[in-house]
Amino acid sequence: MTAPTPLKLRNIGPKSAAWLRQVGLRTREDLEAAGAVDAFVKVRRAGFKPSLNLLYSLEGALLDCHWQDVPEARRLQLVEAAEAATALLPDPRSRQAAGPVTTTVTEPVESESPFDRLFDRRDD
Repeated sequence: MTAPTPLKLRNIGPKSAAWLRQVGLRTREDLEAAGAVDAFVKVRRAGFKPSLNLLYSLEGALLDCHWQDVPEARRLQLVEAAEAATALLPDPRSRQAAGPVTTTVTEPVESESPFDRLFDRRDD
């Protein structure tokens, strides 16, 4: 069984590809299913700060054209749809800080396993 090939599409550089992978869009089919706007919103929702160039690049990748060749009217539609979708996202500055940190201490268990001797023991 061969490993799936990484997302390699026109207009999508290494940083954008990494963002897409991190939000679960790993193949062209994943991107086609999501569409340019939803993919862009997923990246924003994940906390990344993509510019509108990513939105145009995603559309260009789906159309197999350079992102600058996406017609101006289509770009405006994409921006309006992305703005409408991202307006529903919570303001990142209004998020609550992380909760308190807790530490769990476990008592060591004596074992007769030969694997236990592979690690150094420190008695501080």
